[in-house]
Amino acid sequence: MTLIKSISGIRGTIGGSTGENLTPLDVVKFASAYGMWLKNRASGPLTVVVGRDARMSGAIVQDLVQASLLSLGINVVELGLSTTPTVEVAVPLENANGGIILTASHNPKQWNALKLLNEKGEFISAADGAEILSIAENEAFDFAQVDDLGSVVKKDYLQIHIDAVLGLSTVDVPLVKKANLKVVIDAVNSTGGIYIPALLKQMGVEVVELYCEPNGKFPHNPEPLPEHLHDLCSLVKETKSDVGFVVDPDVDRLAIVSEDGTLFGEEYTLVAVADHVLKTKKGDTVSNLSSTRALKDVSDKHGVNYHASAVGEVNVVDKMKEVNSPIGGEGNGGIIYPELHYGRDSLVGVALFLTHLVQSKLSCSDLRKQYTNYFMSKQKIQLTPEINVDAILATMAKKYSSEDVNTVDGVKINFNEEWVHLRKSNTEPIIRVYTESTSAVKANQLAQRFINEISLL
Repeated sequence: MTLIKSISGIRGTIGGSTGENLTPLDVVKFASAYGMWLKNRASGPLTVVVGRDARMSGAIVQDLVQASLLSLGINVVELGLSTTPTVEVAVPLENANGGIILTASHNPKQWNALKLLNEKGEFISAADGAEILSIAENEAFDFAQVDDLGSVVKKDYLQIHIDAVLGLSTVDVPLVKKANLKVVIDAVNSTGGIYIPALLKQMGVEVVELYCEPNGKFPHNPEPLPEHLHDLCSLVKETKSDVGFVVDPDVDRLAIVSEDGTLFGEEYTLVAVADHVLKTKKGDTVSNLSSTRALKDVSDKHGVNYHASAVGEVNVVDKMKEVNSPIGGEGNGGIIYPELHYGRDSLVGVALFLTHLVQSKLSCSDLRKQYTNYFMSKQKIQLTPEINVDAILATMAKKYSSEDVNTVDGVKINFNEEWVHLRKSNTEPIIRVYTESTSAVKANQLAQRFINEISLL
């Protein structure tokens, strides 16, 4: 497995030889490069917040990262077992210079990664990421003298994060408490098993825990996709629960299961939450180009505009700031709610969704019926070295120039009732072919049509 270095951090599998996997040498090098980047930006004492998900390599990677920062003379606020959004919340509250989250997100247990934040608790920009990669490549490190080494302070941000969520203007805790809800939570044995039950209990919800032991032994593929959620769907029905939630290992993606055991649809987490927020906070919405058209429908309903950004959380956040959006995110279940912070946050998603559900006075399945049914197909085309992807995408944009075409990130072609998005993957030698239509059959047919057209070029 190749070590993946990108503008947003570094990730790879644990074990094996240098250059093939994420080794202790890699962790030290890239943590040190990040620390040097911070030292180049600011003078005086520096502080970095560090938190991790529950994967089995987490404690070792945390020790390596923190030792590297301390060796540079940088102080560490150690959150230990935490979540990506919790670290994002903690950075500005600690007046820290940055943050590192040790998580490979939805990747299987053998993976780990360093996700890097700036002083706002937001993911670093492409330019900043490139600078850090350059420092790492050149190993341009300036370690501190023994009298100037950094120090560690341990803090628990669980209650601080929960209090911030429950204090939001669009979260109605007394109303949710009155509803006497029962909720199942699948946390894939990571830190969501600490954070989500604690949040739910403080909202007066009866909690049924599924895979909530934070031992990093994922009981199923940790990406919250339909094929991985059979146990959750069954338990929601068996326990006669009102709703089921599943989060990924670092708790920034949220998927929902209705009371009848059917999937609400990961794409519709943001749709439902936006519908709730827009009732009281008018403003434009944002998601990435590969997200469902249903968010535009909800935006139209509330009389606001919808904007599509390039794929990637940092791009969504940039667009949200540009249009002053009160709610946005990604179709993978990522809710970004600026009233708290600019990052995907499943705690915020859970609290907003439950408030919306109770206010609607509908069952979860009936609430889902309020939104237009769209179906997605996610395909890919394997690339060979001789294929010129840019030329292919330019040809497709020109061929369909009479349609509504967006070339912000690859090529997205909007038709009357469906769309196709073609883009080169940042992490694999493939072209991603995402489509959405009014039926699964039509979405698959549209994808196959474009795969065939590209094969003839």
